[in-house]
Amino acid sequence: MSLLRLICDPAVPQRSAATLDQALARSRWIQLLGSPGAMDSPDPGVLPQGSGVLVSSGGSSGERHLCAQPAAHLDRSAAATGDWLRSIGLVPEQACVFNPLPFHHMSGLMPWWRSRCWGTPHVWLTPAQLREPSTLLDSRSSLAGPDQQPWLLSLVPTQLVRLLADPGGLRWLQRFALIWVGGAALPLAAAAQARQAGVRLAPCYGATETAAMVSALPPQRFLAGENGCGDALNDVELRVLSDGALGVRTSRLALGRWSPSREPGFSCLCDDDGWWRSGDAADLSAGVSILGRLDGAVHSGGETVFPEQLEARLLQAAAQAELPVQALLILGIEDPEWGERLVALVRTSDPSVLPALQQLTVGWAAPDRPRRWLQCPELAPSAAGKWQRQRWRDWVRAL
Repeated sequence: MSLLRLICDPAVPQRSAATLDQALARSRWIQLLGSPGAMDSPDPGVLPQGSGVLVSSGGSSGERHLCAQPAAHLDRSAAATGDWLRSIGLVPEQACVFNPLPFHHMSGLMPWWRSRCWGTPHVWLTPAQLREPSTLLDSRSSLAGPDQQPWLLSLVPTQLVRLLADPGGLRWLQRFALIWVGGAALPLAAAAQARQAGVRLAPCYGATETAAMVSALPPQRFLAGENGCGDALNDVELRVLSDGALGVRTSRLALGRWSPSREPGFSCLCDDDGWWRSGDAADLSAGVSILGRLDGAVHSGGETVFPEQLEARLLQAAAQAELPVQALLILGIEDPEWGERLVALVRTSDPSVLPALQQLTVGWAAPDRPRRWLQCPELAPSAAGKWQRQRWRDWVRAL
């Protein structure tokens, strides 16, 4: 059995897609890579039976691994998403799919795969196009398909925030029948702005391990003010496990996981009953609500704190105070007295923002208040919109 390492060039994703199509036709395993040295590869002898794609995952926890997803699992994911669209009054076979996400990530692979399964047009959007959102409405590629054809789009929150901030980008977003937003928490300020402008967002939750989304919130419910990630798709079961993690059971769970620092072969993801532990704390009392990463939870002064919730709270307060915050990340750093104490990293063009942000947290509970505030000009999430928290912890420790 052979393995093809496919380097995905973001400037020409259609070339990577054509190569992947050809390799799948020859029943091969294909490892999707963002750059030549992005990650090691397993020995072909330990690959699962059959063929499919190996996609990197795990960046938010600091240790990346490869998930083996057969083509049949990606087909099932596309079918379940199509069924969900029909349940809210959209016909997938009549849609046009737009894709600005990296092809070597599951988030960028699946829009193309869905259009492939549904037989619908697929429009590639490069990073350069999204950096000039005012041109999107005038771009020939953005006019693909007849006017009556529903446009579907997948974004990460970072991209959404930038598009909402540009008048041309906002008008372009308003053209879509549905915009899935996932990969990270949706900022409350962005959600409020999208609702006010009538942008039809569908916040969703999924993972590489589950071949993308397992739950989604219909845009009608989002516009009515509902938060969270909706309900499970029809091929998925969800529950909260004993440690508070979201458990997922589905027939499209990855066949196995491989890490260069662990066992040589692929390890099973699920328990004996087929449940996969996601690593995200969740509340299912009113749809799917993600509380934060369990491996990113901070234990401060005997309290468990989820930094993502604090970031959303502070960003909302900063927006209301009209403070120019371009990026914000709250981390737990070891402390002999508190166990861990919070440190806030801020990217801003105005240094006076840091004391102003600190003032906004004066009334917060003691474990929730960052004790150190650092300006970080290079602070940014990954290309997939995820925060690599271990990287930024190391940055703080190196100061």
